[in-house]
Amino acid sequence: MRILGISIFLILFTFAFANEDLNTHVVDRPLIVEFFENNEPHLKRTLHLECTSWRFAVEANNLSPWKIIPQECADYVRQYITGGAYKMEIDRVSSEAGAFAESMKLGEDGKDVWIFDVDETLLSNLPYYSQHGYGSEVFDSVEFDKWVEKGVAPAIGSSLKLYQDVMRLGFKVFLLTGRSERHRIVTVENLMNAGFQDWDKLILRGSEDHGKSATIYKSEKRNEMVEEGLIIVGNSGDQWSDLLGSSASIRSFKLPNPMYYIP
Repeated sequence: MRILGISIFLILFTFAFANEDLNTHVVDRPLIVEFFENNEPHLKRTLHLECTSWRFAVEANNLSPWKIIPQECADYVRQYITGGAYKMEIDRVSSEAGAFAESMKLGEDGKDVWIFDVDETLLSNLPYYSQHGYGSEVFDSVEFDKWVEKGVAPAIGSSLKLYQDVMRLGFKVFLLTGRSERHRIVTVENLMNAGFQDWDKLILRGSEDHGKSATIYKSEKRNEMVEEGLIIVGNSGDQWSDLLGSSASIRSFKLPNPMYYIP
């Protein structure tokens, strides 16, 4: 049977090249390379669309918990962050939040509150993430803590403006962050040096909060505010876990962040 197969192959091969100069069929380069080069623009467009779809799913909270961005989207995320789109979207969110804050009639009892997250909401950790693949590396809490302890994270410009507008309008401002209580001093110094002043309360994770998901931890802290008779009017954060759960605000504002996910 094997001999028969070989014979058929030789017959077909001979037929295919009969009366032709075999030199005309010499391939100067691998056909698969030529195929990919010829289709490179299409493949790039497809990858761009796939990564855009992935980022949309992140922002819409439609993805299951994830730890790093897809490796094939690493360059896409870098370009999104550094190319202007990220800043434009943050500015849009802050502008909408500001318009909402302006539209609210506050009570005279001083109980209307606006909550801000800190990281990637008020302060930017892009100097750190630019050295760690913009989320393409597994998160290293030890290395990130070293960065936090430098206390040099810059302000997000449009968030600083929103913060100042909210203060001017008479809201109480509560900062609710997942940072540890042991980072209180450096966080206060970093915030103040970046331009954030005169908040009413800064809440960090105490020893009793470690091990809780961000959604549970932040829900519990908002529950305490409501129990005190405060009204949570607005809430700004880059993670859905900043915004979802119990005692949610009247309106929440999700800043974009395709670099990491915190449940």
